[in-house]
Amino acid sequence: MSEPPLAESPPATAAPIGIVGIGASAGGLAAMEQFLAQVPPASGLAYVVVQHLDPTHKGMLSELLQRCTAMPVREVQSAQDIQPNVVYVIAPNAELRVSGNHLCPALPTQPRGRRLPVDVLFSSMARERGARAVGVVLSGMGEDGTLGLQAIKSQGGLTLAQQPDSAQFDAMPRNAIAAGCVDIVAVPGDMPARIVALTRAPPLAGPAEAGVSEEAVAAADAAPLATILALVQEHTRHDLTLYKSNTLLRRIARRMAVHGLASMVAYEGFLRQNPQEIDLLFNEVLIGVTAFFRDPQVWQELTDAVLPPLLAQRGADDRQLRVWVAGCSTGEEAYSLAMVFAEVIESRPEFSDFTLQIFATDLSADAIAFARAGQYPAAIAHDVPPQRLARFFTQHAGGYLISPRIRETVLFAQHDVILDPPFTRLDLLSCRNLMIYFSAPLQHRLVALFHYSLRPGGVLLLGESETVGRSQALFTPLHPKSRIYSRNLRGGVIGAALFPTHRRPVAKMAAQETSLIHPYTLPVNLQSLADQVVLQLFSPAAVLVNESGDIVYINGRTGRYLEPAAGKANWNIHVMARPGIRAQLSVALRSALQARSPVELQGLKIDDEDTVLVDITVRPLAHPRALEGMVMIAFRDALPAQTARSRRARAAQGVDAAVSEELIRSREEIRALRQEMLASQEELQAANEELQSTNEELQSANEELTTAKEEAQSMNEELQTINGELQAKLDDLALAQSDMQNLLNSTDIATLFLDNELNVRRFTEQITRVIHLREGDVGRPLSELASTLIYPELYADVKETLRTLAFTEKQIATTDGQWFSVRIMPYRTLSNVIQGAVITFVDITTAKALESRLRKE
Repeated sequence: MSEPPLAESPPATAAPIGIVGIGASAGGLAAMEQFLAQVPPASGLAYVVVQHLDPTHKGMLSELLQRCTAMPVREVQSAQDIQPNVVYVIAPNAELRVSGNHLCPALPTQPRGRRLPVDVLFSSMARERGARAVGVVLSGMGEDGTLGLQAIKSQGGLTLAQQPDSAQFDAMPRNAIAAGCVDIVAVPGDMPARIVALTRAPPLAGPAEAGVSEEAVAAADAAPLATILALVQEHTRHDLTLYKSNTLLRRIARRMAVHGLASMVAYEGFLRQNPQEIDLLFNEVLIGVTAFFRDPQVWQELTDAVLPPLLAQRGADDRQLRVWVAGCSTGEEAYSLAMVFAEVIESRPEFSDFTLQIFATDLSADAIAFARAGQYPAAIAHDVPPQRLARFFTQHAGGYLISPRIRETVLFAQHDVILDPPFTRLDLLSCRNLMIYFSAPLQHRLVALFHYSLRPGGVLLLGESETVGRSQALFTPLHPKSRIYSRNLRGGVIGAALFPTHRRPVAKMAAQETSLIHPYTLPVNLQSLADQVVLQLFSPAAVLVNESGDIVYINGRTGRYLEPAAGKANWNIHVMARPGIRAQLSVALRSALQARSPVELQGLKIDDEDTVLVDITVRPLAHPRALEGMVMIAFRDALPAQTARSRRARAAQGVDAAVSEELIRSREEIRALRQEMLASQEELQAANEELQSTNEELQSANEELTTAKEEAQSMNEELQTINGELQAKLDDLALAQSDMQNLLNSTDIATLFLDNELNVRRFTEQITRVIHLREGDVGRPLSELASTLIYPELYADVKETLRTLAFTEKQIATTDGQWFSVRIMPYRTLSNVIQGAVITFVDITTAKALESRLRKE
């Protein structure tokens, strides 16, 4: 269904109407009736109901819902204005989206079986209404609604889900609750009162929307806010003091509203009594807004105009692209970047030897765990084109699993961009829609930090609402509309100075930021910056490790000697050391810790192709006291390999012959072991190829079965919905039949209903006084019925009535002395079709007796 032209929009000054989106599937009709029955008629909100409907079946949902609410219920057939205190219902074979102040239907974009109309509505509500959007997920099968609730929650809206044990089908509410995107879990009848109370509460709108300045907010709520943030830092070890006050207060206000607390002081006491609420508040602040290929124009520019030049400027000896995605949330953006890179190198043969290493970090441990799993719901089909789904994903457990070749390029790690050391020597750094939550001083410091992390000519990608601000001298805009910048050569020393050498309290860092953020501002502590430059230029590459080998500090460029290992982030020297020096370095570190004295390693070869040797010094530290127990490992390039070999050859002439023989024997043993290993490797390779072939066949069969399962589940949901609607209609019909039966019996008139063949269809209880009928006589011909009527023409009169459609009325006596007025009428349906006859028998015995007595007198 196409979208018709929209009516004129309301004035820009009018406050947008709050919208409550209600999503349900199988078993949702009863829940929606319970919900709407409790909605006050003047709540001031608009209600939009979306259910999984059979596209080929006429919808009855609006008629059924109208019975339980005084608000008007309208099925949306065309675009219309959104009005308060109105219930809007989705039409069959349609999707609903909110656009401005209009509700717009459109044809579904996905084939039947893969449609997620609840997510479509909720996502548009989040985009258009923000904090004035309310999402409700009721009974249903599948995962529809979960992504939509996440979008609403990320924009500050309210999210609710039906209590699973009260739902006929609990999959939809249970999945939403498991995703951690639900504010309130309740039975449908309790939801309207809580929604109305929360949407009318002033804190829910947020200070910024109420027109209150950040300074005024800070002055009024500084003390309780500081206490709450201190509780969060004590519990989570993360400092949120440099986040924007409006952001923090808005998130706190949401939690206060959920718990019905009127003041921040009361919420502070609630936090002290309920430590689990601190985790909920922390997760509320860290809500990430992300999706695959968000803002398609940005990804198109990366593909066409950014990545090819970035790859082309690299030398023949450096064919790896290093990328950092800061604030990666659940990983969609990191994986999107890996897919775009794969497409670029596949389409450009000159880049086929390039590899990609993406460091994706986020503060939320739950988000990182989700991203590492690489499994996403079926709803991503709305964001990922079908060709990319086929190339980079496999269907798994009702959703999609990222392919191994894409997963291997991304290394996920929990990381605090404010306090933790950054990644360096980067070609591209993506930090989208993260800095909008930070205060201005912190934004300036992070931009300089990003400049330090990038190589000259590296690319910085920001969100659509972010810029480099006052640090324009550090970056040159490449595509200003898409917020893509190129790193300038200037400002390197200032960027290095902004890199913290150890974790400092955030308050102290904020106080020191102002003198460091602008490349043309003379620093106050010139000696400190000069010392930084001297260390960068003349000190050797070195790392500081603890007794376990975990790296706690890096000085200089150590990429020649260390490299991150694939898989889970592991900053350990035993894992990161390159293979040529790993074994010797491990032995030296252990010896140095045991002897508490330095160990020197000389003339080590990093790899077979390297012509430069390295000398390594492993020195345990006893001073200063803060570094006691740690070890400093320094790397220095030594003599070229050829010179070292000549020196060793001259020294080897004096080696004892027995040692030479032992060396030859050891080499022969090594050669034999290598041959056995190669033979075993070939056998394993053959077995692996066979297993891979079998796995591909099973995977293909599994994909087909999964597709069939999804289609069957979708049709089952639609049938369940239709069944619920028909059951409601049957209940109405049963009630109407009972009403009619009671009405007929209350008239005390004997009535007989016949069909077109003059067979008994129905009768009232009083008919037994005239015609001897029982329940089993339904369907018997009229001509076979025994009666007390002296009326042999009854059958003929009924047939004549059906022929002429004119009713007849006669007074007939009975064999036991009673009189009845017999009226014969045609039976007309609501559509004016004749379907038999109706005979009524009215007792006139008393009237006849009176008439006879009057005549005698």
